[in-house]
Amino acid sequence: MNTGDLGLRRVGVPSTALFTDQYELTMLQAALRAGTADRRSVFEVFTRRLPEGRRYGVVAGTGRVLEAVRNFRFDSDQLAFLRDKDIVDGPTLEWLDSYRFSGDIWGYPEGEVYFPGSPILRVEGTFAECVLLETVILSILNHDSAIAAAASRMAAAAGGRGLIEMGARRTHELSAVAAARAAYVGGFDTTSDLAAGFRYDIPTVGTSAHAFTLLHDSERDAFQAQIDSLGRGTTLLVDTYDVAEAVRTAVEIAGPELGAVRIDSGDLLLVAHRVRQQLDELGAVNTRIVVTSDLDEYAIASLAAAPVDAYGVGTQLVTGSGHPTCSMVYKIVARATSSDPLAALHPVAKKSLGGKTSIGGRKWAARRLDAEGYAEAEVIGTGPVPPGLLDRQLLVELVKGGEIVAPEPLDAVRERHIAARAGLPLSAVQLSRGEPVIPTEYV
Repeated sequence: MNTGDLGLRRVGVPSTALFTDQYELTMLQAALRAGTADRRSVFEVFTRRLPEGRRYGVVAGTGRVLEAVRNFRFDSDQLAFLRDKDIVDGPTLEWLDSYRFSGDIWGYPEGEVYFPGSPILRVEGTFAECVLLETVILSILNHDSAIAAAASRMAAAAGGRGLIEMGARRTHELSAVAAARAAYVGGFDTTSDLAAGFRYDIPTVGTSAHAFTLLHDSERDAFQAQIDSLGRGTTLLVDTYDVAEAVRTAVEIAGPELGAVRIDSGDLLLVAHRVRQQLDELGAVNTRIVVTSDLDEYAIASLAAAPVDAYGVGTQLVTGSGHPTCSMVYKIVARATSSDPLAALHPVAKKSLGGKTSIGGRKWAARRLDAEGYAEAEVIGTGPVPPGLLDRQLLVELVKGGEIVAPEPLDAVRERHIAARAGLPLSAVQLSRGEPVIPTEYV
């Protein structure tokens, strides 16, 4: 297995073994001492609720999870740190030194939609090897799924117009790469982040900022320099000084072959109409209009009647448009009563007040369709799958015996999401607040 199998560039990936919380190692140590560490166990990732007002969730980050599991190896420096800080004892260090996940992982395929209770990921193996993966799995899925859900809503609001991810400067430099990937899954077309383009082969775009115009003695000089360098098909930023004058100058220099103009301030609806009219009058009928400036799905929807060809989105996208996490949890749902690998699994579940109860048992999930072929319910169970749902099951095998078995290119994930969203009732893409677009049923 190599990075090429997951559609990645060959980038050195460090160990992910310390992307964990200390309590996972203390549980491991205690379980090793108690003789329960080797009991076969099943953990599931799910969320009890969607972020307020959201109609569906988007599974994103699965490919990164598989990469993280593969690289969950303790090197000598990490083991020395655990020893020097007295975090775990000697026997536990010896166990960690040879740690390799050897279990199985099933999950919703990346790009699929999910709902409250959906068993998004199911991790099976010994308690010891599964419990260590909790934090790294949740950190990836919670972040990436939040970004993908925001991106999906923005893509639906854009109605087929272009979407550019440009939020790298608004988040942590490594989060920016993951965010660009998740945005692409959710329906964005390109990114400004070169690291994301290099690592995941996402199409990249970029031209100039206001600083480039301000560098030159005049706006004309700036436009001429950019066109001389990048050609007439470039995108010129026209709101540094006077928009109408900038558009006139841009077309005068580039001619009707000018690729696009970008508007980054003002009343975007009004300015876009004026710019479109001006471009057409100047003969630049094929010149596109790109708008930026703190957009979110609501702002994009408000511009539906504007002659806009593409939207550039930054801050609101990489922060999940107000919901930067999905509140996913990683819970043990079944375990054996001995270390015998053939011992039967018994359902287990936390019981508590405050809406934090869990449902025990190794689960399957299927999506029931109505007479017109649209989703009408997310059906979850622990027993036999009803015959009518056998071909509608959602979980697929991702890892078998510690080996990744389902690598796929990112474009396939993106296309899956487009199809999954199209299979939901039309109200799924409404931006008004509401409940999940289909109910979750337990059988």
